[in-house]
Amino acid sequence: MPLAAPLLETRLNGLAPQRHGKVRDIFDLGDTLLLVATDRISAFDYVLGSGIPDKGKVLTQLSAFWFARTESIVPNHLLSMDARNYPDGLDREADILGGRSMLVRKTRPVPVECVARGYLSGSGWKEYKTSGSVCGVPLPSGLRESDRLPTPIFTPATKEDSGHDINISEEEAGRLVGVDLISRLRDLTLALYEHGAAHAESRGIILADTKFEFGLTASGEIILIDEVMTPDSSRYWPRDQYEPGGAQPSFDKQFVRDYLEEIRWNKQPPVPSLPDAVVLKTREKYLEAYRRLTGHELP
Repeated sequence: MPLAAPLLETRLNGLAPQRHGKVRDIFDLGDTLLLVATDRISAFDYVLGSGIPDKGKVLTQLSAFWFARTESIVPNHLLSMDARNYPDGLDREADILGGRSMLVRKTRPVPVECVARGYLSGSGWKEYKTSGSVCGVPLPSGLRESDRLPTPIFTPATKEDSGHDINISEEEAGRLVGVDLISRLRDLTLALYEHGAAHAESRGIILADTKFEFGLTASGEIILIDEVMTPDSSRYWPRDQYEPGGAQPSFDKQFVRDYLEEIRWNKQPPVPSLPDAVVLKTREKYLEAYRRLTGHELP
């Protein structure tokens, strides 16, 4: 049976979204927002010409899974995922929105990415090789790429509209948003990571690192927003293949990055499209992560 075409753009009731992220289309409904996760995929800071069928559904439903599991740690912005009950006539768009959309509370987003790392990889590994630390956190000497850290660390980053987020120290983050707030966000970030890592471990998966976003309500309450511990915002590795000392197999878009390196794309426009084999392999990795973490097939 052929796959459904990936959803790359959203128009609801004839209207375009007010904001486009790399993956999400955002509709402002007044007191609430509607987040629609498309099947777009980005690599090296560019949205590619091909989508990954069902990717948006995986991101949305895995986030909902984690929201439900972590609400005792911190409240979150999710109000409903039942498109039949959405306001402003959006129930008529249930065929498009089902399984890939969230009606959420509006907040004032905190302009800092809150990253937790339990393993030394990615930009943290690059920084460690030159400084022996990550975001101002000193680490033991002699660590290898992908080594497990003695304890998980909080490594904030700036939120950039384009290009890579920039790693900063907790002290620098405190200057941006306030010392008390960043201290509370650090504690929440590490508590969320430890919960997620323990559950993933029980499912045969290593959660190497992940990033969270938080928002403030009008009353100043901190709530968890955006996506939570998805393959787009996290490094997930199969535990049975874990071997420190180099890069690890992963449950994300690594197949896409590898293909783009193979064709020697210069990481500038025009962006390439992906061959069917890469699309299908990437889709299966997202679905496998969902199955393993939730114990269910994607509805």
